[in-house]
Amino acid sequence: MRWRTVLVVFLLLLVPGLSGAAATVSGAPATVSTLTSAPAPGGIRGPDSYWPYDGNGGTNALHYDVRIAYNFSERILRGRTVVTMRANRALSSFSLDLLLPVSAVKVNGWTARFTRPNHHELKIIPRSAISAGKTFKVEVVYRGKPSQRGYAGERNWLADRHEFVTMNQPHMAPWWFPSNDHPSDKATFDIRVNLPKAKRVISNGIRVSRKVIGTRAVTHWRMSDPMATYLAVVAAGDFLMEASRTSSGIPVYNAVSSRLSSAERRSSLRALRRTAGITEWLKGQFGPYPFSSIGGVVTNLDVGFALENQTRPTYGSWIYTGVIVHEVAHQWFGDSVSVRKWRDIWLNEGFATYAEVLYDATHGGKSVEAWLDGVYASACQSPTSSFWTLKLDNPGAAHIFDGAVYDRGAMVLAALRNRIGAAELQRVLRLWVTAHRDGNASVAQFEAFTEARTGEDLDGFFDAWLRGARAPAGTAENGLRHACP
Repeated sequence: MRWRTVLVVFLLLLVPGLSGAAATVSGAPATVSTLTSAPAPGGIRGPDSYWPYDGNGGTNALHYDVRIAYNFSERILRGRTVVTMRANRALSSFSLDLLLPVSAVKVNGWTARFTRPNHHELKIIPRSAISAGKTFKVEVVYRGKPSQRGYAGERNWLADRHEFVTMNQPHMAPWWFPSNDHPSDKATFDIRVNLPKAKRVISNGIRVSRKVIGTRAVTHWRMSDPMATYLAVVAAGDFLMEASRTSSGIPVYNAVSSRLSSAERRSSLRALRRTAGITEWLKGQFGPYPFSSIGGVVTNLDVGFALENQTRPTYGSWIYTGVIVHEVAHQWFGDSVSVRKWRDIWLNEGFATYAEVLYDATHGGKSVEAWLDGVYASACQSPTSSFWTLKLDNPGAAHIFDGAVYDRGAMVLAALRNRIGAAELQRVLRLWVTAHRDGNASVAQFEAFTEARTGEDLDGFFDAWLRGARAPAGTAENGLRHACP
């Protein structure tokens, strides 16, 4: 994600469901003890202290088959989602995260009882207990007005009478489909959207089909790689769509709202067309592109941020090259390698911001070294400001999108580049995304990984940059070429 307000900070400083390699809390394999235990409730709480109700205990989501229809005039969403899940232990009940009213639930085709412990949780009691390790399907039928629903102080449904886009972070899924809504429980997706046939739909992955039935059309998109729930996107409305390929053959799907002015449509489409070349450039930096397609969506709706929705980043009409670099870089850092918990957000935002700096340095801008020198010289004048004292390995729920996470986060990698060398940092980052592809990782894992791959003791470096109580000293050990002036 890149907030427009963060760009202001950056400018001022420059004076701008499977967990793959890493086991997850909700998706961890069942142990011998859990395989032999008596059935028990799965639990309505997930693995994350920042938002304890995100995700749920006892299950691992494998696949979401999401089918929705939306009435633009009444702003009512109707849905039927089938979630394929695996029981991590013997379950007498289990839970999903959903804000909309539910009318019916089935487990493996049998009607199941359900309750609402709170407005965010759907607790499901199957007809018979589910054995540990068993794969099962749960079907949920629901209907409501997403615009009337809130959670964690957020009201995230983004729509008007012509268009809607399911884009937000860290929460979006519960406004339109039931899920284990935490990045540690990734799954594959099929998404089908039923709308009047004049409307267009763009979503994640590859478009499978569009079938017109009378006055309506059902559009089917498929995401075959594991994806965190908040990254699932549907952009629906009056869109102009364009399909192409990158120079290496990766399919590109771009869409621009026709509700924008003609000048905005032209400029937005020109910007989106840079996605293909940017993707190829990022491949050269970080290794093979991790997914089946790429592209982007520019909405007419009033959004102050862009988001790295998997394979289909979303933007406002203020789109520019740097934000495209940022969101496409997230396909490696954030989407393929996702956070283990939200406290690890530096692995997303700091890395994507570093990609912006690196891109600028190779396209006529300041060198990475000069950029770091300039930002440090400016920011170190206030050595105990929140920019320096925020703990990047645990910023707190209220601060995961603070400017320090982005800009100081990028400085960490720029300084590490000075410390270990540009070629060595590139090697480490390429190995990192390979080792954790389609999985989850923590800041602590990245620290240990970097030390293991470089053979260097970097404890002091990471302590100074990630957990310090003031600006790091301007020393070679901290990857800095100059002391604070």
